[in-house]
Amino acid sequence: MIGRRSVLKGIGAAALASATGASGLLARPVKIAPLTPRPPAPGGRVLDWRFTSMERPARLLGPMGPETRVWTYTDELMPVLRARVGDTIRARLENRLDEHTAIHWHGIRVPNAMDGVPFVTQPPVNKGESFTYEFTLPDPGTFFIHPHCNESGQTGRGMAGVLIVEGDERRAPDADLILACKDWRLAEDGSWLPFETTEGASRAGTFGTVRAVNGVGSVNADVPAEGDIRLRVLNLDGSRVLEIGVDGAEAYVIAIDGNAVPPFALETWRMGSAMRLDILVRAPKAGKSFKVIDYYSSEPWTLGTYRAVGSARKVRAFDPAILYAPDLPRADLAQAERMSFTFSASSGSAADMATKLEPSDPLAKVLLDGLCVRDKTFWAINQASWPTTDHRQLPAPLGLLQAGRSYVFELMNATPHHHPIHLHGHTFEVLSTSRLARPRHFADTVLLQPKERIKIAFVAQKGDWMFHCHLLEHLEYGMMGYLRVA
Repeated sequence: MIGRRSVLKGIGAAALASATGASGLLARPVKIAPLTPRPPAPGGRVLDWRFTSMERPARLLGPMGPETRVWTYTDELMPVLRARVGDTIRARLENRLDEHTAIHWHGIRVPNAMDGVPFVTQPPVNKGESFTYEFTLPDPGTFFIHPHCNESGQTGRGMAGVLIVEGDERRAPDADLILACKDWRLAEDGSWLPFETTEGASRAGTFGTVRAVNGVGSVNADVPAEGDIRLRVLNLDGSRVLEIGVDGAEAYVIAIDGNAVPPFALETWRMGSAMRLDILVRAPKAGKSFKVIDYYSSEPWTLGTYRAVGSARKVRAFDPAILYAPDLPRADLAQAERMSFTFSASSGSAADMATKLEPSDPLAKVLLDGLCVRDKTFWAINQASWPTTDHRQLPAPLGLLQAGRSYVFELMNATPHHHPIHLHGHTFEVLSTSRLARPRHFADTVLLQPKERIKIAFVAQKGDWMFHCHLLEHLEYGMMGYLRVA
């Protein structure tokens, strides 16, 4: 296995090579076919889904381990929902929890009233109540669902699901596999540890104690020998940053946040919370294995090990361009209005001082110990913090936009921490980055490195759209706002 140090040393050069279409460190060059337009969606189907927010037992520490009381939308932990582009979803949510909840359809360009944000786009769904979401799926890709209230607690207990919208493949792979990464904050007896800590909320987040993929442990699975394997990697964790690499097989990035890109060789790819990455891997010969690895851990951690089995496929060139080009609104850069947003610590507070100190500094502990959870804000966007106590009183919007108009946003990180920035209801184009080189691509969440500047562009759609850091404690402690598009 390639060592983490050697991988991280090559990240900048590898990403730059990828951005220009180079094959990076792969020994055998691969001819890339251009992406072709997606044919019209067949549509016509109406899918009636039922979700029940409830508590139930699960064994997250292994089959012989203690039970944990998880919260889920269905009878499954991390359910996988599948639909086709053009389908209409009619999803009824019934709440059996002792607190209100909702469903946010992350990355899906839904009408504003279906966006699932209590007190902003819909009333909260209280215990014993229900709410029906109905919309047509405009785009194929890899998405997910989660609540948008008490996120660290509700998502932390398990309320999340994968949503696959089919219709982006011009050629089917030999296998289509999911790696939904989400850690658990568990004590040894299976009980929950606090999902929020003052130190975590004011810094890089509160991390889980048990790493998991698709609910429990890491993945071990068989795949067709010498087949083309589509891997959908989702970072559903509330804090962790991943550095995804593949060892033992040729691997190409084919989609980012569900949106197809001209394939480029995967060296490693850095993913913050809520980000997704689709990879196409050419499996090795029968009997050999490949691994998907997170190199951002203190030690490389294996998300999944895949063993090649069965008869070899017919020998053919590896063509990773299996997806159609995305069909998305594209901003008119020449006519676009430009706006800037600075993501920072909330100014003039003890939290502001604490976040600028090293964790080992005694003064940092004194400052943080004096802050009560949810009584203070630690973070801000353009010096404005989302209220932490009464979500019923909306603050002023971060910006007033015009529907149908093109915008270029410059996002600036004024902190020493990562911030995965998510814009609801839109798929934006990442135009440029100042630190970690990336190819130009469409996304709904972008990872701001410490002290980085990133430019994104999009066409505004009508509604009140949340705009926030997706590190859950950061949004809960102030780094959240909304854009009003009229």
